[in-house]
Amino acid sequence: MVRRPPRGPDELRWDPTVRQLDPGALADADAVVHLAGAGLGDRRWNAAYQQRILDSRVAGTTLIAETIAANVAAGAAPPVLLSGSAVGWYGETGDTAADETYPAGPGFLAGVVRAWESSTQAAEDAGCRVAHLRTGVVLSAAGGALRRQLPLFRLGLGGRLGSGRQWLSWISLVDEVNAIRFLLDADRLAGPVNLVSPRPVTNAAFTQALSRVLRRPALLPVPAPALRLALDGFADEGVLVSQRVTPGVLVAAGFPYAHPEIEPALRAAINQPAGG
Repeated sequence: MVRRPPRGPDELRWDPTVRQLDPGALADADAVVHLAGAGLGDRRWNAAYQQRILDSRVAGTTLIAETIAANVAAGAAPPVLLSGSAVGWYGETGDTAADETYPAGPGFLAGVVRAWESSTQAAEDAGCRVAHLRTGVVLSAAGGALRRQLPLFRLGLGGRLGSGRQWLSWISLVDEVNAIRFLLDADRLAGPVNLVSPRPVTNAAFTQALSRVLRRPALLPVPAPALRLALDGFADEGVLVSQRVTPGVLVAAGFPYAHPEIEPALRAAINQPAGG
């Protein structure tokens, strides 16, 4: 599903901002995986961009859920819906480990996630198995937080963020994709599922691991006030927040992690062999 002109028969154009989605395109779907949403750290958090973050998640999810429900009402079988979500649900957890039973926290991102997950209600009411993919920081050199950090770390200009004591809940890109595939076939799993490694790390530990992988020093910490100046509200809710989130559902279901530990995951993400 793309918002640009389709480039082939395997692509479908849609536009949730104007509720454009051909219902017939989903009528025979066995599963729908919906991960779209504006990037949290792509721009400064002024009021307009915060609204875009919210709308980009809620509008698309609502359109998909209501389209699925209409198809079911017309006689189609209810598909599995795996809907994007985020560990932002939990807000600040400090040093407390938070599995899927942990309550929602305060703050803008927690409110976004609550609205995002509620947007699947029409599909749930229609009988779909819906899983909310509460994803942490996905490690990829091609995008996200790691892509932005790599140039500085490669120059030896990296360092911890703020105190470095805040917990980071991360997952390798391989495990993120494999977990989604795993959930497609896990017929009894529904509701919130934390897509994170079973080994969260502090920001200081992450910094040290990345420094070892790149064989570069990481001695230049970024003070919290500088982060707040550069990132607005995203500094406190996305960078300095401590979220020690654990994958209770995936571990209980026996999901086989490829990269449970941070250093091998970083090496895989940037294709850096051990010792080189």
